[in-house]
Amino acid sequence: MTSPTPLPLRVGFILTPDYSLMSLTSAVEPLRAANHLAGREFYQPVFYSTDGGFAASTSGGGFNTLLLSKAIPVDLAFVVAGGNPLRYEDAALSRGLRALQAGRIPLGGISGGAAILARLGLMEGRRFTLHWAHVDALTEEMPDLLIERALYVVDRDRYSCAGGVAALDMMCAIIARDHGAEFARSVAEWFIHPRARRADEPQRSPTAERLELRHPMLASAVELMFSHLADPLSPDQLAAQAGCSARQLQRLFNDRFGCSMMQFYREMRLEKADELIQQTALSILDVALMTGFASAAHFSRSFVEHYGVSPSQRRRKALPGRGMAHEQVS
Repeated sequence: MTSPTPLPLRVGFILTPDYSLMSLTSAVEPLRAANHLAGREFYQPVFYSTDGGFAASTSGGGFNTLLLSKAIPVDLAFVVAGGNPLRYEDAALSRGLRALQAGRIPLGGISGGAAILARLGLMEGRRFTLHWAHVDALTEEMPDLLIERALYVVDRDRYSCAGGVAALDMMCAIIARDHGAEFARSVAEWFIHPRARRADEPQRSPTAERLELRHPMLASAVELMFSHLADPLSPDQLAAQAGCSARQLQRLFNDRFGCSMMQFYREMRLEKADELIQQTALSILDVALMTGFASAAHFSRSFVEHYGVSPSQRRRKALPGRGMAHEQVS
């Protein structure tokens, strides 16, 4: 007697305004490929939104969706969010996610989706990750969360990934769990992705690598600056840690960036402040202190000089209607 064919796993994808099509398809396509390679339906993707109907991504493409209120039959549900999820509020989404939680449906977040879950209290006691653009802001707003700067995290009934192609890596891990590592490798290779990355691999290259800094002393100084935004180091401290004189380090910054090392450092701190201003509700003074400015007044003057608008004006422009994005991220 043959055993009955198991039902496909129904995977729900809850689409929010400003979601990235790449992040979504990187999660959906491995499930389709698994079905194709197996010659049977292992997974059944289903798409939801709070309004139903066609849900467009930031690129214009998208999917027809069912109402979120009909999502209880799913076996696993992912919130897919881009833009600025820390500013996103939707009572219908909150009700829908809490209903899924009450129904003991495992929940997950793709890109900024985990931030929405966390702000609803649905990530308490769970390790998770999200897109790097939101990590610092969410950490400042909710310092007790168990956020990791990983590609993806699976913690019991919570699944999360950083978005982009990290969704492919996470789905391959789920497929490996369900159907074995060899089959998951076949799925990854179907997308010319010969090695599904480990969960703990970093989302971003080090700052010095992103800036293509070849000189080891310059690279060391830039990494030190990035790790000391709230407590800025002096030129002598930077030089001592980098293993050279302050004069030599100053020359390296002038040659590579066309500005002084302290000007470069200040701009780095202001960029982080701008991120916090737009993504969080922290006070201007708190943002100032977190980015190494002694007072709100000093910070505001520096911010206006650099960006041409005050911190409060920048925040007003970033305040959402529903799902407003400060920038498009994966």
